[in-house]
Amino acid sequence: MSQAMRMIETYPTRVDAPDLEALTVCIEECMVCGQACAACADACLAEDDVAALRACVRKCLDCADLCQSATALLSRHTGDNGAVSRALLEACRKACQQCAEECERHATAHAHCAACANACRRCEDACTALIPLLG
Repeated sequence: MSQAMRMIETYPTRVDAPDLEALTVCIEECMVCGQACAACADACLAEDDVAALRACVRKCLDCADLCQSATALLSRHTGDNGAVSRALLEACRKACQQCAEECERHATAHAHCAACANACRRCEDACTALIPLLG
């Protein structure tokens, strides 16, 4: 059982989500992707040709911020904020898509970009799966 699911199961009231599995997968993929993007941006800054990676750093940082926000928002279950959750997940999905595309351009030269692109694609898929379930 995942940590996200353990936390949901400890809620004092039943968490009203249409698909707890999709919710927990999305929380976890956002968490992993946020970390991967932050680490990739930092690794890009350590490369010799930082100027060539400028767009990658920007997209990684944007994606990391949105993933971290999505992790936090999806972890809150007191009250309903479905419209905001959907909007944030749409933005997160798009940021993951753009970050993955950028990192894939550098993946053969930089292993951190390949790993980040993989995390972004998994998060993009998780967001895509959860968005229609939020109503």
